[in-house]
Amino acid sequence: MFSFEFFPPKTRESAETLYRTIRDLESYMPNFVSVTYGAGGSTRDLTHDLVERIQRTTKLDPIPHLTCVCHDEQEIEAILVRYAKSAIGNILALGGDRPVGIAYDKSRDSFQHAIDLVKFIRRFNDCGAHPDRRGFGIGVAGFPEGHPATPNRLLEMDYFKAKVDAGADYVVTQLFFDNRDFLDFRERCALADVHIPIIAGIMPITSIGGFKRIAELAGGARFPAKLLRALQRCQGDPEMVKRVGLHFAIEQCHDLLDNDVAGIHFYTLNQSDATRVIFDSLGIPRRRNPQPSNV
Repeated sequence: MFSFEFFPPKTRESAETLYRTIRDLESYMPNFVSVTYGAGGSTRDLTHDLVERIQRTTKLDPIPHLTCVCHDEQEIEAILVRYAKSAIGNILALGGDRPVGIAYDKSRDSFQHAIDLVKFIRRFNDCGAHPDRRGFGIGVAGFPEGHPATPNRLLEMDYFKAKVDAGADYVVTQLFFDNRDFLDFRERCALADVHIPIIAGIMPITSIGGFKRIAELAGGARFPAKLLRALQRCQGDPEMVKRVGLHFAIEQCHDLLDNDVAGIHFYTLNQSDATRVIFDSLGIPRRRNPQPSNV
């Protein structure tokens, strides 16, 4: 299983650029493409529009992100109704990042944690409003390196299992650069009796600037010395930085496939070039007759 992720467009113009990128990747026929959105503001509506446009005009299966941040139950229900009417098959239910630049009081959110959102979507499914009798497939986030808000790793797994047991169908992990972290996380999930598919999140490094942004966005991602050493040797040569980053990501993917990963989710940064290079290097046959389904 392979999938691509895109972050939310901020303007109509950038939405058009992103849509062209998505069309560039359509021929690879991923199992799904996910679209994130930010907390508050008009980007949410742009994301909703983009998800429905992908569903309507491409052969791809779009999965919108839905977060707890700055939402009440009525707003979430309205979004679910809208997506159900558009025959969107899956939702990624996430806690969400704290919004930047606006006043925010988490205590006012109807959903304090992702588990609350999972339960709400599951109840929505039970009401029969979705054209598919199964309702929405529900994905949740996994953190191979550990959730930054829960340093107690034993407690963290208890929380994660509770979230899965609340009604999750699959897991998409945060990005990571050391496959040992992912394989250990997968093994710990099995020990906790979590047996749904776990899809590995991979983000290729294509520039030093992008590398620094990843470090900021990933909230404490670990970078192996092998990767840091290779990047330091060529940091004055942008083309070599890109080659090193792509080579490292390709090696990661090959190793994951050798270890029977359930799927690989590419964080594309809204760029198709790096994703195409990696995908082509893996030698994976492209799907011919995709069938949208609950992941």
